[in-house]
Amino acid sequence: MHIHVLQLIVGDKLISDSYNTKGLHLLSAGTVVDAGDIMMLNRHNVEYVDIAPRVNEIESEPAESPKVKPAQINSFHDCISGIKDIFHSAKSGDVLSNEMIESAFNPLIASFEEENDVVSLLLSLNSQDDYTFQHSVQVGMLSYYIAKWMNKSEKEALTIGKAGYLHDVGKCKIPHEILSKPGKLTNDEFNEIQKHTIYGYEIIKNSLKDNTLALVALQHHERLDGNGYPLRKKSTEIHTYSLIVAVADVYSAMISKRVYQDKRDLLFVLKELHRMSFGQLDPKITQVFIRNMIPNFIGKKVSLSDGRVGTIVLTNPTDFFRPLIKINNQFLDLSQLRDVEIATIAI
Repeated sequence: MHIHVLQLIVGDKLISDSYNTKGLHLLSAGTVVDAGDIMMLNRHNVEYVDIAPRVNEIESEPAESPKVKPAQINSFHDCISGIKDIFHSAKSGDVLSNEMIESAFNPLIASFEEENDVVSLLLSLNSQDDYTFQHSVQVGMLSYYIAKWMNKSEKEALTIGKAGYLHDVGKCKIPHEILSKPGKLTNDEFNEIQKHTIYGYEIIKNSLKDNTLALVALQHHERLDGNGYPLRKKSTEIHTYSLIVAVADVYSAMISKRVYQDKRDLLFVLKELHRMSFGQLDPKITQVFIRNMIPNFIGKKVSLSDGRVGTIVLTNPTDFFRPLIKINNQFLDLSQLRDVEIATIAI
């Protein structure tokens, strides 16, 4: 088959060598192309290549997003029930135990051990419970994933995930009418909200005797430029685990529907995280998160700012937010069309 480079899909096999216009050898016959190969051919302005016949043209369409399994849904809801119990115990002044926390959180991680598509995961898992509880579970999951993407050991990743799971436990001490207020908070109310970081630190420190988990609860709203709270810590004064949980916290908060905010589109949120990585969020951690989330958008349906609807077929490593879009039988390279944006993404 003689096809245009933009019609290549991951897994196609070249049946002849590929050269650029200057005669530089790029890929050999027999190469099974991956996303990097396709982008490289595109960068070298190669227009056409020869590939082996595809066994089934249906396979050339993006794969359907994986469905969340019943066992995963059960683990998710059990984890939410667990954080509810933790909040209730902390509010009542009871001592928390590691057994209580790990029996709720660790099975969730185990049930998603082989799950790579975090985007579909977050779009599919929803609960009618209070935002705070679902948010705690999401932040725990995302913190664990980020830690693994940073090549942390399984033991350390679980600790970071647990820190994310507990990061907002101090909100059990905040009046519900403030947490659920639909309008703008007064200065006094906002000052009270900020105290959840201190309350969380005290709860974890007194119950679990774990200074690291307590620090994450205290510091997850601190920012590199010193404009966070409660202590206006800067840069290296903030624990690495707190920096990881901060990225997960901001992402989860922005993709969630809350009493005072509609949820934002997933790609918009990643763009906002990228903006915040210049002074507020740790840039390396944020880049790791974005780099690992973006490939999960392949195969997702998108609506463009000009009204057209298509499917993401290839990410652009030089501009994460402007991928290759397939619309019917045509391909649209957003990196070459600066006046067209992705408006929304769905499973």
